[in-house]
Amino acid sequence: MSASDDPGPVGRFREELDPVVFLFGATLTVGLIALYFISPGTVQNGIGIANDVMNQYLNWALLLIVFLVVLFLLYLIVGPWGNVTLGDEPPEYSFLSFFAMLYSAGFAAGVVFWGPTEALFYYDTPSPLFDVSAGSPEAMVIAVQQTLFHWALPQLAVFTIMGIAIGYFAYNYEHIPLRVSSALAPILGKDNLDGVAAKVVDVIAVFATIGGVATSLGFIGSQFITGLDYQWGIDLGDTGVILVVTAMTLLFTLSMVLGVDRGIRRLSNFNMILFVVMTVATFIVGPSVFLVLLGTQAVGGMITDFVSMSLFTGAGAMGAGNPAATEWMNSWTVFYWAWALSWSPFAGLFIARISKGRTVREVAFTGIIATSAATIPWFTVVGGSAVWAQHNGIADLLGPINTHGEAVAGYALFEAFPFGSVFMIAFMLLVTTFFITSADSSTLAVSMMTTGGKASPSNINRIFWGVVLGMFAAILMTLGGVNALQSAVIITGAPFAFVCFVALLGLVREFSSNHGRVLLQDRTTIVGSPNDADQTPTHKKPASPDDD
Repeated sequence: MSASDDPGPVGRFREELDPVVFLFGATLTVGLIALYFISPGTVQNGIGIANDVMNQYLNWALLLIVFLVVLFLLYLIVGPWGNVTLGDEPPEYSFLSFFAMLYSAGFAAGVVFWGPTEALFYYDTPSPLFDVSAGSPEAMVIAVQQTLFHWALPQLAVFTIMGIAIGYFAYNYEHIPLRVSSALAPILGKDNLDGVAAKVVDVIAVFATIGGVATSLGFIGSQFITGLDYQWGIDLGDTGVILVVTAMTLLFTLSMVLGVDRGIRRLSNFNMILFVVMTVATFIVGPSVFLVLLGTQAVGGMITDFVSMSLFTGAGAMGAGNPAATEWMNSWTVFYWAWALSWSPFAGLFIARISKGRTVREVAFTGIIATSAATIPWFTVVGGSAVWAQHNGIADLLGPINTHGEAVAGYALFEAFPFGSVFMIAFMLLVTTFFITSADSSTLAVSMMTTGGKASPSNINRIFWGVVLGMFAAILMTLGGVNALQSAVIITGAPFAFVCFVALLGLVREFSSNHGRVLLQDRTTIVGSPNDADQTPTHKKPASPDDD
């Protein structure tokens, strides 16, 4: 292309857009931001009403759908369908980089926020499914067990199912773009991915992603701001919140503009190293022997009680039909599943983006087993140390939580450790870098959604969505902190549960109809029966994405 033919940055931005998805997604999100500045009370009341409706009518659906997704992925890991490959090229990234990006960009920001905090809540208010007294030694085990359940297989599963579904159809069929609606190709029809239904799915995906990611950015931003207030007495107020989130937005936008290889991959690798170092250091200076015993009991209990915790049924003292039990379930398990579901379009699209050339088994294993293997030690060590310190009077963590909010737990815990200042600085650094990786990878995904599946959207597109994400996060933080964040994520995530379920059904239909009549000649070639050439996936080499 000659210089005279170059449309320039603005021209490339306009040419790449999917106008329907971009305009509707941007209008919904920017409209909500504008309404906040006009009438904050209206936004707050609307979020509250919608949250109540979702909790009342869709809570059962979220529990059941997420449980089924977990079962399906476990089958993919051990069953014959796991041999199917996403595309016919070798993997683009090493396994360690693939794992680090999947973990950091997926839900690690939430892991850092809730790691030192969540078990304390369950220690103080145990799940109604278990007949244990608050503040008792038994409550310590149940607290960590419940935390591991929330942060191991199920949350990761909804990301992974979307990643496999999008990647399979985008890389194994001609003319199917890398976008969220492609996951529903068997249901919508491979020739109808530019139709109304597909556009609706992509618009919902944009809105769900904005809500889910803004919630995560709000959590991490509040953790950073709370650390400044708790440790150094710097109270920023609402204006300061917006300024801090703006500064972080600039940081993650810079990382995003650098691209996957130079930005997201390198920062993800750094995150994982720091994450492991903090876990090991906390284990060493904390109650090491106690943590080993606690972790063993908690993991065993999670496996034993997995079905009852997933469906919130069992022989608990209060019973799942009790209103107080239902409120507890909505406040925790349903909230987490909705949060994960709101992330699933972005995380699934990003997982598909980095999974080309890998088998379904590799992606499923990395998505729910390898990531769980990283998550379980963190929550066992950090969460276990927190309940141990609270139970034995080493540190009063619940007191600062009541006065400063959930985000303060990590700072109060590490303050009680030897070299506490070093731990707190490292913790704040971890919070910030996970914020950046979560934000830049999610913004990349939203940009891909609004360009019809372009692997490397223009910088203008990325910057636009980066600013929108940062503003939305700041607004939710100033509206009502954690409560507003939880309400917003349930509204955006709950409807996407049905998209994930339909994607699962589509994969079952696709794999079951093709697996019995395909010959896996090697890991990268699938040859179908000549009579089924119109139905069997034909591997193709997609056009190379623009250099990142």
